[in-house]
Amino acid sequence: MERGVYMSLYQDRQIKGFLLFLTLFALLFVGTATVLTIYQVNDAEVLWLKHDEAVSSSLLEQGVPKEVVAVAFTNTDISDDGRSLLAAAGLGKQSESSMRPYFNQFQRSAFCTMLCTVLFFLFVLAIGIFIFFWKRKRLYQQADKILLNYINGDYSCHLPQNYEGAIYQVFSSIEQLATMLQSKNETERKAKEFLKDTISDISHQLKTPLAALTMYQEIIESEPENAETVKQFAAKMGISLKRMEQLILSMLKITRLDTGNIIFEKKSCRVSELIAHSVNDLTTRAKSESKQIQIDGDGEQQLICDMEWTGEAIGNIVKNALDHTQAGGIVRITWERTPAMFRIFISDNGNGIVPEDIYHIFKRFYRSKHSLDTQGIGLGLPLAKSIIEGQNGVISVQSEVGKGTLFTLSFLTDL
Repeated sequence: MERGVYMSLYQDRQIKGFLLFLTLFALLFVGTATVLTIYQVNDAEVLWLKHDEAVSSSLLEQGVPKEVVAVAFTNTDISDDGRSLLAAAGLGKQSESSMRPYFNQFQRSAFCTMLCTVLFFLFVLAIGIFIFFWKRKRLYQQADKILLNYINGDYSCHLPQNYEGAIYQVFSSIEQLATMLQSKNETERKAKEFLKDTISDISHQLKTPLAALTMYQEIIESEPENAETVKQFAAKMGISLKRMEQLILSMLKITRLDTGNIIFEKKSCRVSELIAHSVNDLTTRAKSESKQIQIDGDGEQQLICDMEWTGEAIGNIVKNALDHTQAGGIVRITWERTPAMFRIFISDNGNGIVPEDIYHIFKRFYRSKHSLDTQGIGLGLPLAKSIIEGQNGVISVQSEVGKGTLFTLSFLTDL
C-alpha cells in the first residue's frame, strides 16, 4: 500500500518536476563541491609552494648550505626541538594567523568561496521550492474556484484531469461526483417542469367541463319544476363528468408511465385474444354509429407483451379511428410476423390526417383545427405511444387526406 502511495506521488506532474529539480540540484551541488575541492587543493598547493620558496630563499640568504635546505624540505620527521623552536618564534599551533600570511590568505579565499557557493545553492533551492509551492497554490486556487461554481450549480468549468497523480485522482473523483449531482439536478429540474406542465395541462383541460357543469347546475336550479330541462341538463352533466373522469385517468396513466412507475408484465399471449380484449368496449359504439371493426389475422400467432397495457394502447388507436371515421366507415386490424418483427396494423377509411398535423398527433392535448368537432381529449394517442415505447416497441403512422390512416405497431421478436 505504501509503495502504491509513493508511486502515486511520483506520478504527480508537479511533484515529479520538483523531484527532478531536487535531483539536478543535488547533482549540481556535488559537481560544484568536487570542482571547488580540486580548486582549493590546487590553490593550497600553490600557496604551500610559495611558502617553501620563501623559506628556502630566507635560509640561503642567511648562509645555510643548499644541501641542508634541500634535506630540510624533504624531511618528514618531527622532533621536539623543532616544535619548540616554532613555538618560541610564535609560529606554533596557537599563533595568530597574521604570523602565517600564506595560511591566512588561503583561509580567507576558501571561506569566501565556500560562503558564496552555499549562498548560491540556498538561493537556487529557495527559488525551486517557491516555484513548486506557487504552482501548487495556483492549482488549489483553481480547484477551489471550480468547486465553488459546482456548489452554486455552475458545471461549465471542469477540474484538470489530464495528468496522473494522487491530486488528479481526487479531482477525477470530484468530477464524477459533480457529474452525478448535475445529472440529479437535471432530473429534478425536468421532474419539476414535467409536474408543472402536467398540472397546467390538467387545469386547462378541466376548465371547460367544470364551466359546463357550473352552467348546467345553474340552469337546473333555475328551472327545478321543468322535468324535461332537468333531465336534459342532467344528461349533459353526466357527459361532462365522464369526460373529466376520462381526462384524469388518462393523465394519471401517462404520468405513471413517464415517471417509470409502471412495470410491464410481459408474457406470451394470443394476438386474437389481445385484439378482442382491446376492442371489446368499442364494438357496441361502432354498431351504434353504423361503423365496422374488422379483425383479420392468424388467430394462433403469439406476442410477448403486457396484455392489459398493450390492449389499452390498441383500444385508444381504434377509438381514435372511430372518432375520425364517418358512418359506414371500416376500421381494420391485421397483423403479421417476420423473422425480426411482429407488426399490428390498424387502418381506417376515414378523413385522414393533413400533413401539417401528422407530426403532432402524439403530443398531449393536441387538437387539429380540422377535427375540433370530433370527440376526444387529445390523450389517447400520446398514451398509446408511451405504452408501446415503454415495451421497446415502435409506433408509426401513415395517412392520406380523404382516404384514411394506417397505424403500425412494431415489436421485436425473440430470435
